Amino acid sequence: MRTIWKTTDSGDGYDRARLDNVFNMERPAHFPRAVVTATCTEDVIGAVRMALDQPRKCRVAVRSGGHSFFVWSLHDDSMLVDLGSWKEIVVDADTGIAEVTPGVTGAELNEYLRAHHGCFFPTGHCPDVALGGFLLHGGQGWNCRGWGYACDKVVGVEVVTAQAELLQCNEDENTDLFWAARGAGPLFPGIVTKFYLQLLPDLTGHIRSSAYIYPASIYHEAFEWVQSIVPDADRDTEIVIVAFHSDVLGETCLKIHFVAMKSNPLESEYALTEIHRSRPAGTITESVSQKDTMKHLYEDQIHANPKDHYCYTDDYFISNSANVTEVLEETCLTIPAGKSFAFWYPLYPRSRHTVSDMALNVPSDHYFVVYAIGSDRDEAARSKAWAQESMAKVKEHAVGSYLGECDLKMAYDWYWGRSAQRLATVRHSRDPDSLFCTVHEGSDRDEE
Repeated sequence: MRTIWKTTDSGDGYDRARLDNVFNMERPAHFPRAVVTATCTEDVIGAVRMALDQPRKCRVAVRSGGHSFFVWSLHDDSMLVDLGSWKEIVVDADTGIAEVTPGVTGAELNEYLRAHHGCFFPTGHCPDVALGGFLLHGGQGWNCRGWGYACDKVVGVEVVTAQAELLQCNEDENTDLFWAARGAGPLFPGIVTKFYLQLLPDLTGHIRSSAYIYPASIYHEAFEWVQSIVPDADRDTEIVIVAFHSDVLGETCLKIHFVAMKSNPLESEYALTEIHRSRPAGTITESVSQKDTMKHLYEDQIHANPKDHYCYTDDYFISNSANVTEVLEETCLTIPAGKSFAFWYPLYPRSRHTVSDMALNVPSDHYFVVYAIGSDRDEAARSKAWAQESMAKVKEHAVGSYLGECDLKMAYDWYWGRSAQRLATVRHSRDPDSLFCTVHEGSDRDEE
């Protein structure tokens, strides 16, 4: 266990440790008392004990991979436990359950699973998103509409508590923490050191994808088309509409992207061919049922989410009773020039499924998020202003937000619905002295 203290190492070593792997260039000016690099469970227990033994109160923050847009891992005068260098994967071939540490990224996990076990897990779309924050937030991963949220497949967690105790949490033991570990996000009252994941068969060898680029003038027809096909679309096909500004055309365009992952290529091709037949005319470009790979899909995500940029995100679940096409029109058609974008992601049929009891709240079939991205602070400020103004209007038709892409500034029942009070009870029971940091000041409030 390596510990770097702010008071004794305030130079480059401390700054590197404080910001290690932080994705967003928009970083809060918060400075931990110390940064602990943990590479085993004993290190995490030791870090919590060290915080408890401090003569002056010291709260504990956690970083798994650093991809949090709001950098929840940075808190003033805290003990930051960095799990990013701790990468272990163990698979039980008989049960198909993987034991994985929080610092493992989605790309690392799936590369290992495919090479050694012929399995797959619906990780985050960006390859460098680590499992820790991703799963605690719920895990809106690959083909969420068909395969469910990633936390649906979490069957257990190993947790270090505020008392520096190590607990196994599952359907039979410490059920309150198991419930909270699937959707509590930065409010989880402990440090998860192991996730136990139910794996899927590897379908990535037969990926087929289709993409249709429509101009802004076809917005209504394109959006209505996609919504009309979602209920009957193949359950192994991911569907997304991305609004972006085309530098070539000088206007907003829609990219409608379908990714089918089936057990054989003919099934994937058939799923996309059926969709293709009903498309509206007017595409700028289109590609149909092309062979694809996880490597290429990850490369697309890296291009859309570049490092060394300033990022602001906001998201909403849109009411099922809303006219989604009209509600999202202004935001989608006013994307500023540059890297910013927005996307609509249908969650049906997962949104209608009865799932095991968990903190995650999915209140509608429609998910919408904006990414305001700037290469410098001026561009970032302009993009953020656009996002905030646009999303203020969208909120009138919203019923909640997903934790992973918003700043958690509203009352907690907006995010957890009727489970907000239950989460508060679990937190007060497991962390009565608020040892673990949650969100930043300005968004850090008592549960309502």
